[in-house]
Amino acid sequence: MAHTVKEALDYHRQGRPGKIEVRATKPLATQHHLSLAYSPGVAEAVLAVDKNPAAAFELTARGNLVAVVSNGSAILGLGDRGPLAAKPVMEGKGVLFKRFADIDVFDIEIQADTVEEMVTVVKALEPTFGGINLEDIKAPEAFEVERILKAEMAIPVFHDDQHGTAIISGAALLNACELTGRTLDSLRVVISGAGASAIATARFYVSLGVPRENIIMTDSSGIIYEGRERVNEYKAEFATLTDIRSIEEALQGADMLLGLSVAGAIEPAWLAGMNADPLLFMLANPNPEIMPEVALEHRPDAIIATGRSDYNNQVNNVLGFPFIFRGALDTRATGVNEEMKIAAAHALAELAREDVPDSVLRAYGQTRISYGRDYLIPKPLDARVLLWVAPAVAAAALESGVAQTTLDLEAYRESLVARQGRGQQFRLEVINRSRRDDRKRVVFAEGEHTAILRAAVQLEAIAEPILLGNAKRINKLIRELGMDFHPTILEPVEHRDDYAEALYKLRQRRGVTRGSAMGLLRNPNVFGAMMLHHGDADVFISGLTVEYPEVLRPALQIIGTRPDVNHAAGLYVLIINKRVYLLADATVNIDPDAETLAEIAILAADFASTDLGLDPRVAMLSFSNFGSSRHPDARRVREAVDLVRARRPDIVVDGEMQADTAVVPAIVEERYPFSSVKDANVLVFPNLSAANVAYKLLQRLGGAETIGPVLLGMAAPVQILQAGDDVDEIVAMTAIAVTEAQMRG
Repeated sequence: MAHTVKEALDYHRQGRPGKIEVRATKPLATQHHLSLAYSPGVAEAVLAVDKNPAAAFELTARGNLVAVVSNGSAILGLGDRGPLAAKPVMEGKGVLFKRFADIDVFDIEIQADTVEEMVTVVKALEPTFGGINLEDIKAPEAFEVERILKAEMAIPVFHDDQHGTAIISGAALLNACELTGRTLDSLRVVISGAGASAIATARFYVSLGVPRENIIMTDSSGIIYEGRERVNEYKAEFATLTDIRSIEEALQGADMLLGLSVAGAIEPAWLAGMNADPLLFMLANPNPEIMPEVALEHRPDAIIATGRSDYNNQVNNVLGFPFIFRGALDTRATGVNEEMKIAAAHALAELAREDVPDSVLRAYGQTRISYGRDYLIPKPLDARVLLWVAPAVAAAALESGVAQTTLDLEAYRESLVARQGRGQQFRLEVINRSRRDDRKRVVFAEGEHTAILRAAVQLEAIAEPILLGNAKRINKLIRELGMDFHPTILEPVEHRDDYAEALYKLRQRRGVTRGSAMGLLRNPNVFGAMMLHHGDADVFISGLTVEYPEVLRPALQIIGTRPDVNHAAGLYVLIINKRVYLLADATVNIDPDAETLAEIAILAADFASTDLGLDPRVAMLSFSNFGSSRHPDARRVREAVDLVRARRPDIVVDGEMQADTAVVPAIVEERYPFSSVKDANVLVFPNLSAANVAYKLLQRLGGAETIGPVLLGMAAPVQILQAGDDVDEIVAMTAIAVTEAQMRG
């Protein structure tokens, strides 16, 4: 996306100058805190590390701290601008480490021009950091600096300019070969450029399986060939033995052109001699060796990748370094070896073949992205990259012997989800609770919707999806989405006279005749509810394309509430400030009396403990605190508290109380020490208006993540989606309903 100079500079100078700051991770509010953080308490940590150096990973930030080091001799295609000019880039690199992999960074710009000076400075940093990311250092010095540091340091040293491009383009190459039916061992590659990145990428392609003799490399002087003068040892590694002396000649019969040189280095006419479906990875920044639209004019069959975000297949190093270091740090690896880099490339290639989440589609303004010629590698803003690449790198570190600790890889993956925020962690917990051998049959009323289809594929691990809709249309969508998916598909009213008769008997005194019952069954919300009524499904999900009452009404008419429940209720799960709160009732009961409020509180508390595994602390909310007002609305809430306590003495509940009293323990401890609820996590609102306003304000202004609304109290598991819910939300809501069905036995 284009920007002005002013926009870029304002971004960097607004507020606190620069892009980074240091924050304390431990409390420093009291004298006792200070005595622990510094003198005398810090002496205990000093002695522990002196006795056992590995303790530094537990007692200091070293295990999550990377140094991004540069001398500014090759800045982002801007050349040698020196270390001070490199600082904005290095700060940016630190921000990316933190944003994508939760790794802390100190950027270190050094006034060092020679290999010896750089090695001396970086080696001296080893006690501080868990890893070293070398950045924007020109070749050939970059090769020597990395080689020496890797040999002499016991922590990972990684020159991203070399290996980042190699790994990301390598992942794209794996998928491009798969799509075009090529094999790496027969691939012919021409490389325009012979800098650090080009040589490292060529080496990596050899590691992936491309024969070294199948690679022809060029620099500003032309083809690098055996016997050419003034060729350094690194370029000589890829000197060709053939008589080819021009790029045009080299491209005759070539499968791939990799550009890591300068804009305009490739003439369009040179592409004519390449093999069918040529792979054109033109990675010069900011402008590629040949613009994609020009290349496609001459070779419309080409598969193209660039380094730019405004074209498909962006080879962006942010897909690599944060996650490679994450896996290396978490295994306390002594280095980043070839096995770890290969594992990263394969993980990226495999992830690109998966369904793309709605969050990624929204971030890029797309309605659909799917694996193919225009989507070879994941998008940089795809949060799943952390969950695929870091475990793959960690596994390779463990298997190759460079790890200094062990990991349960499944537990490790879940810990990475936690790094992405409490919301993602909570969703994973919800899904994991439903992973049992007792797979339930889930009927989706909106089986022709692509979001439902994509969710249903993910849900096959925990349920048996049943899709309502036209089989031809659904199967056509499945083919278009490229899914290997064979669900049960039912068209409402098909051979279901028994449903019509049962519906007639249920509603004959509510204006339904035998004839009209058959017509009603054409409504998938009626048909799906009848499937539950008849025991032909265990869970019913709908609401993505219709209003909430259109699903709730037939569900209540056909399925009804549990025998011990008079009123169904709805709640939202909110995750805010890394904590989980349940808000009820925000969807069903508009102005509940004391009896209904008590029932809502009991349903919410039971859902919290049984379905979510939480320890519920229920606050009955009002505008007053513990009798401070005699208004009937406040009295109604107090009566509800008494009813809950009488019926369910096992539930921790109190009220009436104001919202801040409910969630701020200090208020209760100071002013209402008699209260049994401190720091409530289940909030029962006095009416639907209050609950609806609260959750929407928290969501929009407070940044709360929401799941719901969750429907409680039904005789069978029914959940109603919201219009516009994305696939992740559909999966989470269905997992909640499946867990409920499993709990019911």
